[in-house]
Amino acid sequence: MQTILGANGVIARELSKHLPSYTNGIRQVSRNPKPINPNDECVKADLLNAQEVRAAVKGSEVVYLLAGLKYDVDVWRDQWPRIMRNVLDACKEHGSRLVFFDNVYAYGLVRGAMTEQTPYNPTSKKGEVRARIATELLDEVKSGNLQAMIVRGADFYGPNTPLSLIHATVEERLKSGKTPQWIGNPKRVHSFTYTPDAGKSVAVLANSTTAYNQTWHALTSNEKITGEALVRLACDAAARPYGLQVLPKFGVRIMGLFVPVLREFVEMMYQFEEDYFFDSTKLSTAFNLTATSYREGIAKMINGES
Repeated sequence: MQTILGANGVIARELSKHLPSYTNGIRQVSRNPKPINPNDECVKADLLNAQEVRAAVKGSEVVYLLAGLKYDVDVWRDQWPRIMRNVLDACKEHGSRLVFFDNVYAYGLVRGAMTEQTPYNPTSKKGEVRARIATELLDEVKSGNLQAMIVRGADFYGPNTPLSLIHATVEERLKSGKTPQWIGNPKRVHSFTYTPDAGKSVAVLANSTTAYNQTWHALTSNEKITGEALVRLACDAAARPYGLQVLPKFGVRIMGLFVPVLREFVEMMYQFEEDYFFDSTKLSTAFNLTATSYREGIAKMINGES
């Protein structure tokens, strides 16, 4: 049995497409889980409830922690440590291997490429939370209490990713005949992880016993693409003339007075004002995998292809 905590999210859906190649038992767990594959088992559970988490994890060889929380630092500070503790305890109790899908917030501002060896140096409140829970997991691994891994992805893009920045600022605007927007400096490099590649990465790693007790970066194109270049690819895919509206930090602050999610995003603006290059060479080399190119991925996103 392989159990997904945080079922029906973007990465959970992509992962679920690959898991039938590795197991006949897939358990989808969330407050309102839905099957992705015909034989998926669905279990309702609140990850903030330790007893419900233990029951959901019971009998699992592999557990995936793919949950997402409201983009609010107060929610993150309160709920992420509780969720991580509940999941760690449940995996230890039932002897389950744990795969935690994380972001790069714990790294903070990085000069150069982000790799699996990049130290935690958060420069945001949300990054402090992510560093805390990732460290807690790694400490359990170092103590020999469980087998686990962290798989990280850069910002997302891809088909059916309604919460991604590119969806709101580029994809939806092109589809509605509007000019794409970019937050920060569009001439800076900014890596994006294609969600089907992320799901494939997690499946491959979780089902390789030698991959555990390590940190991995999900398969991501090594092209050093800028925001401007990405928007050009999107315009080409949509058969629209190139155009771009740039929203600097002060503009985000002003809009944040009226849009709460943008207010929360201000502290993460360093990711769009400086180069943000995510390196997944370790994974591509170890498993002989090739990431989807931005041209192909952006075209599939615009055209709604999986």
